[in-house]
Amino acid sequence: MLDIAEELHRWVEQGRDFAVATVVAVGGSAPRQPGAALAVDSDGTAIGSVSGGCVEGAVYELCQQAIEDGRTVLESFGYSDEDAFAVGLTCGGIIDILVTPVRGGVFPAALAAAVSGEAAALARIVSGPEDLLGQALLVRPDGSYEGGLGGHPELDRTAAGEARAMLDAGRTGTVEIGADGSRCGQPVSLLVESSVPAPRMIVFGAIDFASALVRVGKFLGYHVTVCDARPVFATRLRFPDADEIVVEWPHRYLESTEVDGRTVLCVLTHDAKFDVPLLRTALRLPVAYVGAMGSRRTHEDRNKRLREVGVTELELARLRSPIGLDLGARTPEETALSIGAEIVANRRGGSGVSLTGAHTPIHHDGPREPAGRIGSVA
Repeated sequence: MLDIAEELHRWVEQGRDFAVATVVAVGGSAPRQPGAALAVDSDGTAIGSVSGGCVEGAVYELCQQAIEDGRTVLESFGYSDEDAFAVGLTCGGIIDILVTPVRGGVFPAALAAAVSGEAAALARIVSGPEDLLGQALLVRPDGSYEGGLGGHPELDRTAAGEARAMLDAGRTGTVEIGADGSRCGQPVSLLVESSVPAPRMIVFGAIDFASALVRVGKFLGYHVTVCDARPVFATRLRFPDADEIVVEWPHRYLESTEVDGRTVLCVLTHDAKFDVPLLRTALRLPVAYVGAMGSRRTHEDRNKRLREVGVTELELARLRSPIGLDLGARTPEETALSIGAEIVANRRGGSGVSLTGAHTPIHHDGPREPAGRIGSVA
């Protein structure tokens, strides 16, 4: 639901009645992951998607029914061997979808938090006792919460603790606890949707390739900063799509700015006097990705210089250089696409090989490294 929060927030402000269908569990080769949502208002307007087209029509009708009768329902859709073109997922997967009419409660506050960039987690009961289905809590980073799950008071406290842990990691997913808040007894499954500020992409080097990469970064949902020590190149005119433009020596800026485990650093400066101090700092930070542009000869020379200033082999193993996947890219746009593809593959745990003829999953469960650890960029 948080993926379409901006439009839903407008619906709330306009006083519209609407229902939201959310993917809460998947199996097999399902096209969307838990948290993907489709919303329908009382006029029949629809936004979002739960299946990439496979079951949208059936889910649309369920949303209309939820608006009419005010009931929350859980439905499962899956592949049918008898009739692959019947309502179901012809890709072979199974998805469980929770359909909830939105009429007050904590949903407006959750949408407002998502739109404003405030960190918050929405925890909803997606399986368990029927009378608890769809009940929700909104959990803040400090552990405070509003709303209620309609059961034992300890259930709210336990759910809030689980949701806060997932919020700290910036994760969306399901967790199972007991209906009384314990780890035993009748189980209750919660879908926790974390709303966190956009991850950062910092592009060092105000060159033509950087302009194309800024556009790709914005398309992928990053908050993009361009940094260069040369004021004649680091200008708003050259980078109209960037969120921030910083005129500063790259390593000094990186030492002073805030980064986290979702931040990606793209070094396009292609100049040893910038690259070496910048990468020495970058490779010691807990960021998701560090990539540097340059030929293989440049890469070897840069590695030699980095070793001379004390960068270890383990730290060097984190560096993606030459930056990007092998697409045969030549133009700035093609190169930016190859860099963006490598960032996505690193984030999702993809191999980067062609799916044609490969025996790899189409959809990966997550990154190569567990949540909360530095992503593998070896």
